[in-house]
Amino acid sequence: MNRDLLIRRNTIEVNKIASQVLRITILFLISLWMFTSTKYYGYDQTAIMIVFVSCIVLLAVPTVLVDILHMEHLWIKYYVVVCCIIVVLLLGTFISYDFIILLIFPLLIATIYCDKKLIIIVSGIDCVSVFIVLFLRYFIFENIIGEEYQNIAEALVYGGFLRMVMILLTTLFAYYIVERNTVMLDKTIDANKDLENNQRELIFAFSELSESKSKMTGEHIRRVAEYMKVLGTASGFSVEYVDKLSVAAMMHDIGKLMIPEEILDKPDRLTEEEYGIMKSHVLYGEALLSKCPGDIMQIAKTIALQHHERWDGSGYLGMKGEEIAYISRLMAVCDVFDALTSERYYKGGWSLEDTYNEIVKNSGTQFDPDVVELFKEHFVEFEMILKSIPDHQIY
Repeated sequence: MNRDLLIRRNTIEVNKIASQVLRITILFLISLWMFTSTKYYGYDQTAIMIVFVSCIVLLAVPTVLVDILHMEHLWIKYYVVVCCIIVVLLLGTFISYDFIILLIFPLLIATIYCDKKLIIIVSGIDCVSVFIVLFLRYFIFENIIGEEYQNIAEALVYGGFLRMVMILLTTLFAYYIVERNTVMLDKTIDANKDLENNQRELIFAFSELSESKSKMTGEHIRRVAEYMKVLGTASGFSVEYVDKLSVAAMMHDIGKLMIPEEILDKPDRLTEEEYGIMKSHVLYGEALLSKCPGDIMQIAKTIALQHHERWDGSGYLGMKGEEIAYISRLMAVCDVFDALTSERYYKGGWSLEDTYNEIVKNSGTQFDPDVVELFKEHFVEFEMILKSIPDHQIY
């Protein structure tokens, strides 16, 4: 799995968590507002109300963006961190300097985003903010910084530097956590890559085995994999999923390993009994793959079971329409296209024009009309793949 993709997914999920945390913080601020309405901090109650309302609005915006508008932009994390810093600045300046300790809150948020650069930046802003709030309170409230400080020098030492040291210690701790998480993430990615590579090698080996048993070359599975890439990409799937889909497509006929060769290689028309045995290869394919771990194998299982289903319900298992998995509907077009255009010992290959017309003609009966439209739009790519990966040997 791509590292950047994992980080992106983590950021999107953390956006949701951060939105929930900020909603809880809003409830805390409302409770605090009710409490402070009974006390006087040097400003009238109107000013205090403005401060709290401003803080609540700032913290409510991520909920609107993430939970209502369902936005998944990465920049939301920067807004979350910045709005938390601003809220602490407002509370620390106009309510009580004690709130300045909450500057570790944006640091913790940067930590769960697993962003080392963001942690460093937030730490620097936090340290500066400690002294900005201190001096603002000193000048705005006429030398009143906090009840426990007698003068500005004492406030700088005990109110400023000690809090800055606490922020720096929190930064070191947060950075260490992210560093450890990054190492674990890299190990997980490497393990996933090894697993996927092993799956690919196993899939290709079994696919070639199934093809060789039915006296076909391995080029059929290579072409089908490329056709699936074309339709998967056209369907809007991610690059990662398209790659898995194309590899899994190689396993579509793995169930033929369980079919007798005399039936697979019979040049004449199959009897009804033989055809029933042939159709069972989709069930064998599902059974062979059902307990195999990994995403690719599970995709392959679905394709192996359903790739002979027809849109009108007249396929092997009687599934129809939307009951058939979309990836299996893609596979149906890819498999038929290659089967018709390929030359085999028992038949000649169809022309591209005849194959195109056959697939288009069966739109809405054998094939999903939407998939056929994608096939029509990308037919040139199918033609290029067919010509670039020719059969080298026909038994």
